[in-house]
Amino acid sequence: MGYVSAMIDTAGLRIMRAISEQGSFTAAANSLGYTQPAISQMVRRLEGRIGTPLVQRQGRTVRLTQAGEVLARHAVTVLGMMDAAEQELSAIAGLAKGRVRLAAFPSSSAALVPQALGSLRAEHPGIEITLLEAEPPEALAALRGGRCDLAVAFSYSGADVGRGVDDLHGLEIRDLFTDEMVIAMPEGHPSAGQDRVAMKELQESPWIAGCARCRGHLMDLGHQAGFAPRVEFETEDYVAVLGLVSAGMGVALVPRMVLRHIRHEGVVTRPLATPSHRTIHAVSTQDLLRVPAVGSALGALVAAAAELAETHDVELATE
Repeated sequence: MGYVSAMIDTAGLRIMRAISEQGSFTAAANSLGYTQPAISQMVRRLEGRIGTPLVQRQGRTVRLTQAGEVLARHAVTVLGMMDAAEQELSAIAGLAKGRVRLAAFPSSSAALVPQALGSLRAEHPGIEITLLEAEPPEALAALRGGRCDLAVAFSYSGADVGRGVDDLHGLEIRDLFTDEMVIAMPEGHPSAGQDRVAMKELQESPWIAGCARCRGHLMDLGHQAGFAPRVEFETEDYVAVLGLVSAGMGVALVPRMVLRHIRHEGVVTRPLATPSHRTIHAVSTQDLLRVPAVGSALGALVAAAAELAETHDVELATE
């Protein structure tokens, strides 16, 4: 049975359907754009492959055998499904349809991601868009596991997006922009009046830290300044971070980008004396980026990053 199915191609199915509908080789040939001898030859070839007659000639007309009727009946279903698949694939290739599953870290939702997805939806309303909020390690794991098509991640100065943990082999990484990290402190803090603050000056202050990657960067900066930051509160929500700072519970490292969208009374922000930055990346695979909807989503992220560079204190990444 598997051998027989391997011998049936779409051309043979279309011919059998046409003969069934038209009732003669000549009429079937005209409907398909073939010559009558070509149709006869193709039927004989198909009969030879299957090993049984498919038609009986009766003068100028033909009648399908039982095997021919079976093939013609299934041809309607199979060709209908193939036509539907071709139409759907054409819609996907033409961006009339498609799917993009985006994974992005929380603070990118302040500006970058909504702007990019809004532009993508406006330009291609037929694309289905889903968003998974995830820190970079989880986002890269989702990409590796096939649970997302495109990830927005970040890395700090001196580290790659994998931070020595995630294998980056096979991933396509596009740097979008760099974002300066600043110190958020209560307005009554001793260093609040300075233009820039050295990490060393904050060694006695309690700290509010976020995700594991953010805490790691904080510890690296503290180590470079000769002390271990004392983390007393942990939260990945920057609204909560600034609330704790305002309440005098500690100081925190905050991306400058989020300050355009999250503000809190009683909080002063100052750049570090030795600047620290994080780079925002779009990550996918070469195969996924060939999918029109995913490639368009990357383009929307790049365009949104360029717009942020004009209106926010961020710098476009250089290739």
